[in-house]
Amino acid sequence: MPTSTAVSVEEYLSTDYSPDREYVDGAVVERNLGERSHSRLQTLVSGYILAREREWRVVALTEQRVQVKATRFRIPDICVLAEGDPNEQIVRHPPIVCIEILSRDDRMSAMKDRIADYLAMGVRHIWFLDPVAGNAFDATKEGVREVNEDTLRAAETQIALPIAELFRQLQNR
Repeated sequence: MPTSTAVSVEEYLSTDYSPDREYVDGAVVERNLGERSHSRLQTLVSGYILAREREWRVVALTEQRVQVKATRFRIPDICVLAEGDPNEQIVRHPPIVCIEILSRDDRMSAMKDRIADYLAMGVRHIWFLDPVAGNAFDATKEGVREVNEDTLRAAETQIALPIAELFRQLQNR
């Protein structure tokens, strides 16, 4: 169960948390950490994107602090930045895609604040992947939709994730 403690932005940024935690309006918030299926899917997705960074002209980062508002820092499982974005220690420019791998205790209904934060920052696609159910969701400014195709695509980019294949690989390990 996530817990929180009130601290300032400065204290949050100068403190090392293990594992890292998000910061939401004065509260340091624990994240649901994944089990094997979460970790494995994160590895598969990261590896797939990493192998295509040059082709897609992107940079993939895992568990990177993203400042979505002055007093909010989110940590997506994976974020995909445009190749020419600033090389920041804390991402302050909107990623093209933020990817969240759902853990057993995560619920889509609890993701509404996270989606709103990313969209307000300017993130175009927020992808939620559920390793247990084997399904994926794409959140954009138009809304949230379950992806029923074999490939998850970020419109107006080359970014395309073969989710059906990645979920098959996940089940085989």
